[in-house]
Amino acid sequence: MTTRTRLVLGGAALALIWQLPYGQMALYPLSLLATFTHEMGHGLSALLLGQQFEQMLLYADGSGLAMWRGQPSALDRALIAAGGLLGPTLAGTGLLLMARSERFARAALVLLALLLLTCVALWVRNGFGIGFVLGLALALLLAARWLPRAWASGLLHLMALTLCLSWFSDLGYMFSEHAQLADGRVPSDSAQIAQALGLTYWFWGGLIAAISLLTVVLGISAASRKAAGTM
Repeated sequence: MTTRTRLVLGGAALALIWQLPYGQMALYPLSLLATFTHEMGHGLSALLLGQQFEQMLLYADGSGLAMWRGQPSALDRALIAAGGLLGPTLAGTGLLLMARSERFARAALVLLALLLLTCVALWVRNGFGIGFVLGLALALLLAARWLPRAWASGLLHLMALTLCLSWFSDLGYMFSEHAQLADGRVPSDSAQIAQALGLTYWFWGGLIAAISLLTVVLGISAASRKAAGTM
């Protein structure tokens, strides 16, 4: 079985599990990871655009919030909103490329753990978020220490596929005008893009979904070629 076939089948299995009645509960830690990368996508996009990323909050119900401030242009606001929607897909694609060689899988797990610890030190500010990210970093360090190369690579692939496919589970949100937070309803990311650039929230939701799908396809193709080249 080729690497591309394994990735496609694994992705299809994850997508199916996510849609089952208790699927999201079974994938709860991975769902939290997807939320984390979504919010970090907002925050890092704000930083790259010259704004200040102040803090990130992660909650047990799977929601999160990235807080930033500055004086962004309309285009900047749209890009920061899009950064959250695209964050998991881009992170997942990056992990796919990191996992293409079993020789470096354990080193990649250590690198991810260090990045998570950096995020806690700089931005994660609520108790649950700190506990989850620190726990995940510890789990990755233990996996890097004790797992064989093949299992470490498999763990990277699992995380990568989950992030790459999180856009699929978020389709409803992409095509929604509002998001429900603990403090009430707020405009969804798609609606924020529409407010900044015009057109409708469902147009931007559809465009982000198409970009996400294309990115995943290209990422799987690139990871498959790299894997074949290292055999």
